[in-house]
Amino acid sequence: MVLLIKLVIFNSDTPPLPDTGQWLLLALNEALPDAVVGILRAHVIGLHHFLMLFIMLAFSVLFDSVKAPGLGLGARYMFTMATGRLLRAITFASTILPSARPWCASARFSVPGHPHRWAQKYYVPYASDANAIRQVIQQDRAYADIGKYHGDYRPDWGSMSFLIDFLRPTPSEGSSWYNLLKKAGGGCNDLLYSGHMLVAVLTAMAWTEAYGGFSSALIWLLVMHSAQREIRERHHYTVDCIVAIYVGILLWKMTGFIWSAMDGTRDRRLSKLGKIQGRLLQAAKDSDMDEVRELLKDVELGSQESQKKGPSKVMWLFACGTIFFSLTIVILAFTLTSDG
Repeated sequence: MVLLIKLVIFNSDTPPLPDTGQWLLLALNEALPDAVVGILRAHVIGLHHFLMLFIMLAFSVLFDSVKAPGLGLGARYMFTMATGRLLRAITFASTILPSARPWCASARFSVPGHPHRWAQKYYVPYASDANAIRQVIQQDRAYADIGKYHGDYRPDWGSMSFLIDFLRPTPSEGSSWYNLLKKAGGGCNDLLYSGHMLVAVLTAMAWTEAYGGFSSALIWLLVMHSAQREIRERHHYTVDCIVAIYVGILLWKMTGFIWSAMDGTRDRRLSKLGKIQGRLLQAAKDSDMDEVRELLKDVELGSQESQKKGPSKVMWLFACGTIFFSLTIVILAFTLTSDG
C-alpha cells in the first residue's frame, strides 16, 4: 500500500537514476558478437523456473539424492525467504527511488494529478531548490508555507476508509477498496533490493549445499544471466541486483542452523575419535589389536545411535509449521487476489 503513495511522487517526467550497469550492458551490445548479445537478451530462465528447481531439490530427498530431511530444507528456504522479504520491505520503504521505467505509473494506474499530502508538505517545496534544502538542514523543520492542500477523492469505504490515504483512489476506480487493493501489484517506484534475484540466489545457495560441483556452477551462471537481464530490461537498477545477491548469500549462511548440508555422521565420528585418541594410540603401541577393535567398534555404535535419533521434534515441528503456514498463505493469495 505504501507503494501507491510513492508512485505519485515520481511520474513519467522524472528521469531514472544514472546506472553504470545499464551503461556497461549497452556498451557490451556494441562490442560483442550479435549471437552472444542474443543469448544475453534471451529469456533463458525466469522466476518460476528457480522456484521449480527448489521444489525439485526439496523432494529429491525421496530419491536419496539429497541428505534428509527434505522438509527441513524447505523450511530453511522459506524461512530465509520470509526474512529476506521483510528486510526488503523495510529497505525500499525507507527511501523512495524513481522507477527505471518512467512510464510505469501512468500505464498501470489512474494517478491523481497532485502528490500525496505528505509529499506536498515535506518533499515538493524542497525538491529542486538547493537553498530551500539548505534551510531545511539548518532549521530542521518543514518551514515552507504551501497554502491549501490539494485533497484526494474520498469514497465511502466504511470501516476501511483508512486505506484511502494509502491507495488514493480516483472517481473512476474508487467504488471498491478490495478491487483497488488487488490491482496494486508491486507499485512503480524502484524496489531495493530485487525480489526476483533474492529467489534466484537462495535457490542457487540451496543447490550448492545439496549438490555442489558443475551443476551448481550452471545454476550460478543462470543467476548471473537473470541479473543482467533484470538490468537490461530496466526492471531494476544494478544496485538492486547486487544487494540481492549478497543479502541472499548472507541470509542463507545465517540460517544454517535449520538445515545443514554437512555430514553430521562424519563429524560425530571425528569427535568420538578425538576423545579416544590417546587410548587408541596407546593400544596401537602395545600391539593390543583387541583393544583397538573395541574402541573403533564403540565409535561405530555411537554413530549409529545418533543416526537413529534423527532430527529433534522441535525442528520437525518448526519445519512442518513453516511449510503449512506458507502453503496456506499461497493458497489464500491466489484465491483472494487476481495474480497472487
